[in-house]
Amino acid sequence: MQVPACPLNEDVRVASLRSLNILDTNPEERFDRLTRLAKRLFGVPIALVSLIDVNRQWFKSSQGLELSETSRDISFCGHAILGDDILIIPDATLDDRFYDNPLVIDEPNIRFYAGVPLVIPNGSKVGTLCLLDRDPRTLNDEDLELLRDLARMAEQELAAVQLATIDELTQISNRRGFIALALHALNLCKRLNKPASLFFFDLDRFKEINDRYGHAEGDRALIGFSKILKESFRESDVIGRLGGDEFVVLLTNADRAESKLILQRLDRIRADFNQKANRGYDILCSVGMIEFDANRHQSVEDLLQDGDRLMYAQKQSKRTKVL
Repeated sequence: MQVPACPLNEDVRVASLRSLNILDTNPEERFDRLTRLAKRLFGVPIALVSLIDVNRQWFKSSQGLELSETSRDISFCGHAILGDDILIIPDATLDDRFYDNPLVIDEPNIRFYAGVPLVIPNGSKVGTLCLLDRDPRTLNDEDLELLRDLARMAEQELAAVQLATIDELTQISNRRGFIALALHALNLCKRLNKPASLFFFDLDRFKEINDRYGHAEGDRALIGFSKILKESFRESDVIGRLGGDEFVVLLTNADRAESKLILQRLDRIRADFNQKANRGYDILCSVGMIEFDANRHQSVEDLLQDGDRLMYAQKQSKRTKVL
């Protein structure tokens, strides 16, 4: 049996999947409708919407299979997300990757498999829409096109889910999406005994930008600052906009010295952005940095409150100096 490899963008892919906040949720008619339709149109006993987590594949919708998840290392869908088009296995017993797979040898006795990677708007392949049969078979060109169409419908539903966790203006996580991602990241840090820090940002003089240049320019400033954050931090860090001009970043597996270096890099990138933009104003910010303490921070909200308090203290200090 061949264990599926991880995509090159695995960290981003998993973070994107988890930002949907869809894993381990209840069945939904919008996904069940698609798997029922796929099962009936193709005459297969099993149709699934499968989402590939770190160590498992979990079924958001399952027709004809009582399992809610399986290990990722025996999943067919783990192989499917490595490609760009439909993965077809006409007879798994004749395929070196799967002939001795437990899902082939035992229930559900898979012979035929067809899985289409499901891609969300940021390009991450988070799972598949797949068909399973206990008998060998093939699909013709018309069948393949129909299966792709059903997969696009599943992608549209996933995109609708993502809209609930993505800030429409800046295209980074909103408060709900940030908290979901941060919770997973902090739990991982606790298990592995790794450090984590939260940066709580608030733009300085943002009201002046809106008042003087208009709200459209204020939106441009918010978009610009989100780009500064994405360029300054690592892909593995969790970046979000809580609302208004408040932004947060959760930095994992980095000590205090590295955190300070990242803040210095952010200052350089922000200064360079202001110089190139030359909009008549500079994007300025105050920041509160707090190290995660599992004993004191029982929730992501606890961490946010501490970060907010430290950010406000810095903002007040700046105002005092001006006066």
